[in-house]
Amino acid sequence: MQVMHFERPTLGQLTAATLAMAAVVLASNILVQFAINDWLTWGAFTYPVAYLVSDLVNRRFGPGMARRVAWVGFAVAVGISLLLAPARIAAASGLAFIASQLLDIGVFDRLRRGLWWRAPLVATVIAAVLDSIVFWGIAFAGTEGPWFTWALGDLAVKLAVGVLMLLPFRLLIGRQAARASALGH
Repeated sequence: MQVMHFERPTLGQLTAATLAMAAVVLASNILVQFAINDWLTWGAFTYPVAYLVSDLVNRRFGPGMARRVAWVGFAVAVGISLLLAPARIAAASGLAFIASQLLDIGVFDRLRRGLWWRAPLVATVIAAVLDSIVFWGIAFAGTEGPWFTWALGDLAVKLAVGVLMLLPFRLLIGRQAARASALGH
C-alpha cells in the first residue's frame, strides 16, 4: 500500500477551515428551527457545506487534519449552539455531526484515488443519511409537528445540495493543483 503525503496546513488555513465548519453547523442548528413547509426546514440548505469543508481539508491535508477540523468545529459549534438553540437540538446536532463527519472522512479517504467526484459524492451521500437519522431521531422524535416529513425533505435537499457542492469542490481542487504545479510540487 502506498503511503500518501499531504501538505501541512498553516495556522491560518487550519483556523479558516475550523471557523467555516463551526459557522456551518451553528447556522444549521439555528435554521433547522424554522420550517419552510411540512417537508423542509432552512437548515437543509446550509448543512451540506460542512461536507464540502471536510472533503476539501481531507483532499489537501489528509484525513487526520480533517478529523481535527471536525472535532474542533464540533466543540465550537455545540458550545455556541447551547447558547442559541434548545439543548435537545444542540445535543442531537453534535452527535449527528461528529458521527457523520467521521464517516464522511473515512469513506472519502478510502475512495480518494478514484475519479475526482466519486469520493466527495459517495462520502456525502452516506454521511448525510447517517446525519439525518441521528439528528431527527433525537432532536424532534416524540414531539408534535411533522418532524418525520421534515427529516425526509431535509435529507432530499441535503443530497441535492451535496451534488451541487461537487462544482465548488472541483473548482477549488483544480485551483490547488494549479498552485502546486506553479510552485513546482
